[in-house]
Amino acid sequence: MTSFNLPNFDPEVPVQLASGLQEDQLLSFPAFQTWINTLRHSLSTQKHQSHTFNAAPYKLRRIDIQAVDFFGGGRPGFIKLKAEVFNDQGEKLPGSVFLRGGSVGMMLILQPDDVPENTEDEKHVILTVQPRIPAGSLALAELPAGMLDDSGTFSGGAAKEIEEETGLKIPAEDLINMTELALPKGSSEEEEQLQQGMYPSPGGCDEFIPLFLWQKRIPRDQMKDWEGKLTGLRDHGEKITLMLAPVDQVWRVGGRDAKTLAAWALYEGLRREGKLK
Repeated sequence: MTSFNLPNFDPEVPVQLASGLQEDQLLSFPAFQTWINTLRHSLSTQKHQSHTFNAAPYKLRRIDIQAVDFFGGGRPGFIKLKAEVFNDQGEKLPGSVFLRGGSVGMMLILQPDDVPENTEDEKHVILTVQPRIPAGSLALAELPAGMLDDSGTFSGGAAKEIEEETGLKIPAEDLINMTELALPKGSSEEEEQLQQGMYPSPGGCDEFIPLFLWQKRIPRDQMKDWEGKLTGLRDHGEKITLMLAPVDQVWRVGGRDAKTLAAWALYEGLRREGKLK
C-alpha cells in the first residue's frame, strides 16, 4: 500500500491508499472531491470567533482508505475510509465514512385532469418496488431514485421503468427542486456549504439526495388504468416495478424509505408556505 500527502492542507494530511487504488484515482473520484472540499470549508469556519469550536478547533490529521469497490472501466464506485479529525487537546470526532456521492429522488405526482386545479384531490405518487440487499429486502417500496443526465432529464433504472410502464419522460424544465426551495445555500463564509440535498445517513455516509417534484394531470381513464396496473406486484423474475400511493398515505406506504419521508415533509411544508401549487 502507498501513501501521499493531501494537497493544500495545513498541517499536512497523509493519505494511506487501499490496495489497487492509485492517488490520481482517488483525487479524481467525484465523491471524494465533493466530500473533502465540503469538509475543508467547514473546518475553515472555526476561525470565526462566533464558532462553537473557535477556542479549540478541529483539524483533519490523516485519512486511511480501507476498501474500494471498482465499477466498469476500473473507476472507483464506493470507497470506505477512516478520517482522523481531532483538536490539539486530543478530542476526536467520529470519522468512519462510506463514500458514494450524490443521487436524486423524484416525487412524481399524478392527478386526474377533471379534478379542480390547485387541489390535493385524488393525487397519487409513483413509488418503485425493488430489491434492496443492504436493507435485507427483496421488495422495498421507495421514491424513485436516479440521476440527472447532461440535459437535466431524470435518468437511471427507475426512470427507465417509469417510461416503459407509462410512457412518461421527466424533462428538466418541468422539475421543481424542493430541497433548493426549502434550504437556500449559505452565502456567508462563516456558514457551512453543504450540498443542497437530504443526507439520509450523515453519521456514516456522504450520500446527499436533492429531492425534486414533478406533477402531471392526466385523463381519468388513464389514471384508472394505471391504478389497476401499477400495484407493486411483480411478474416472475421482475426486479423492479411501480405502484401508485395516495399522496396522503405515501408517508405510510413508503415509510421505510428516507427519501419518501423527506420528500413528503418538504412537499407538505412548502405547500403550507405557498411555495407550491
